[in-house]
Amino acid sequence: MTVESLFPRLEPLLPGVQKPIQYVGGELNSVSKDWDSVSVRWALMYPDAYEVGLPNQGVQILYEVLNEREHTLAERTYAVWPDMEKVMRDNKIPQFTLDSHRPVRAFDVFGISFSTELGYTNMLTALDLAGIPLYAVDRTDEDPIVLAGGHAAFNPEPIADFIDAAVLGDGEEIVLAISEVIREWKDEGSPGGRDEVLMRLAASGGVYIPKFFSFDYLEDGRIKRVAPNKPGVPWRTAKHTVMDLDAWPYPKKPLVPLAETVHERYSVEIFRGCTRGCRFCQAGMITRPVRERSITTIGDMVENGLKQSGFEEVGLLSLSSADHSEIAEVAKGLGDRYEGSNVSLSLPSTRVDAFNITLANEFSRNGRRSGLTFAPEGGSDRMRKVINKMVSEEDLIRTVAAAYSHGWRQVKLYFMCGLPTETDEDVLAIADLAKRVIATGREVSGRRDIRCTVSIGGFVPKPHTPFQWAEQLGVEETDARLAKLGAAIRSDKNYAKAIGFRYHDGKPGIIEGLLSRGDRRVGRIIEQVWRDGGRFDGWSEHFSYERWIEAADQALADEPVDLAWYTTREREYAEVLPWDHLDSGLDREWLWEDWQDALEEDGAIEVEDCRWTPCFDCGVCPQMGTEIQIGPTGKKLLPLSVV
Repeated sequence: MTVESLFPRLEPLLPGVQKPIQYVGGELNSVSKDWDSVSVRWALMYPDAYEVGLPNQGVQILYEVLNEREHTLAERTYAVWPDMEKVMRDNKIPQFTLDSHRPVRAFDVFGISFSTELGYTNMLTALDLAGIPLYAVDRTDEDPIVLAGGHAAFNPEPIADFIDAAVLGDGEEIVLAISEVIREWKDEGSPGGRDEVLMRLAASGGVYIPKFFSFDYLEDGRIKRVAPNKPGVPWRTAKHTVMDLDAWPYPKKPLVPLAETVHERYSVEIFRGCTRGCRFCQAGMITRPVRERSITTIGDMVENGLKQSGFEEVGLLSLSSADHSEIAEVAKGLGDRYEGSNVSLSLPSTRVDAFNITLANEFSRNGRRSGLTFAPEGGSDRMRKVINKMVSEEDLIRTVAAAYSHGWRQVKLYFMCGLPTETDEDVLAIADLAKRVIATGREVSGRRDIRCTVSIGGFVPKPHTPFQWAEQLGVEETDARLAKLGAAIRSDKNYAKAIGFRYHDGKPGIIEGLLSRGDRRVGRIIEQVWRDGGRFDGWSEHFSYERWIEAADQALADEPVDLAWYTTREREYAEVLPWDHLDSGLDREWLWEDWQDALEEDGAIEVEDCRWTPCFDCGVCPQMGTEIQIGPTGKKLLPLSVV
């Protein structure tokens, strides 16, 4: 039965809200398929505002992959701002999609991609506005399957009560497999209702269904056991890995925003995964192994993407883009092709030890020379060994000297505060390093207008990393350490004005830590915060630490655990972690050994990048039936015709 558009009811109300353009849809390359011509319908959500959600690569790829298939359609929805939420509630307009303004509840699957846990309250707003019961157990056959994906889905337990299913890893292939399961079930007349289709998804071992698992707890609050509560449900759910990225050259038709967004460029993911082995980095651990796109596919994607979108900037994305085995050839080929045009090229993520001036010059040929960003992460060499960030102070100084001497004036350095074993001295070393960067820049350039911005983020221990057992630094300790660092930067008048200092206080990090490593009991806190008005917690102007603290106190009042138990407590090896039954491919024993290597009293033991060394037995390749895929291919980007 055709589902009608809500736009006739919505349109007269739009002049009463801020930025109404973000609720209109109709962007270049958006798709609106005939409702009755397909069997399976997906509503895809990035749980943040349009300006953040529209450029999201993951959602755009799945949107295109699904809409290319004859039997499926996909539409997009984003979090609505509080003024729009009020208008929708007052006028009884449910959560709608942008492409055809259909109600989200009418779809078969409501897929939500979480890159950060701070989007959980926005998910509850969307469910409530859509008329979908908050709790999965209360849903009927009339409700869509609520499916979580993205990096945060590697520990979905804090939102287990609110979702029907979760998928780990790459989405391109699994969304099609899920669609096929649903299509077959519907073609058979939907036997057994909602539970039957969820059971079919669970039985594959590739979709996690929280309600088919039970948690038992010990008296002290730790988890005693996690086990399936239904026959035929596998004990572990495995992540998905797309092996041939050249076979999935998406997005082919990137969405072009109608309103201003955080990124307005065509992004090409040049490789997926990272084996540098930074112990804090969840993205690097859960996306193993490294799989490169070939130089020719990258060239074809750039040419096609610019033609389809009209964008004037191309971003070559990955966790460490300069590590692509043919990055020099990619940079030169694209530089040659677009020299003298209005197309600019950017390499958003560059490691200190992978950067070189030749590469940087290729990316600034058309005269757009933005600042350079590097992430040493730790202030001292000792700290960088602990986190396995194998970049010495001399590496950094050599790199910035080359940059400043070749005309760059601005360098941004990113560090973390609160890392395991960190002391005040390690953090204060950041100030000394920044001053040395400025002094070097002045010396090699002969100029005084050299700038360096120091940006600090709080360390949050993440699941499926060697630091998943670590204690998190408390709010007061974090803020005190940052205050000392700020004073140290300002204390030397010769450098104070040349060094910018940006940081987040410790409060959002503690809440992110609670949501990252929480179990099912944390769901009560999320719900309480949402009922108390929590929205857009990833935005500093909307985040309320006090609201989260009050909710945690209330929700955990009858439990033997509290906020500190989830955050500032170190775990033991024997403790069952809330995500142990979810398989990222990483061997738990290997993660623990790497954690112990970080804590070595005589100095942390560093682990090389397994792309260029023998295997370190992390477990991913044999366990997942995957392998590292890197070049060089020996092919050239040109001859593409020069623009």
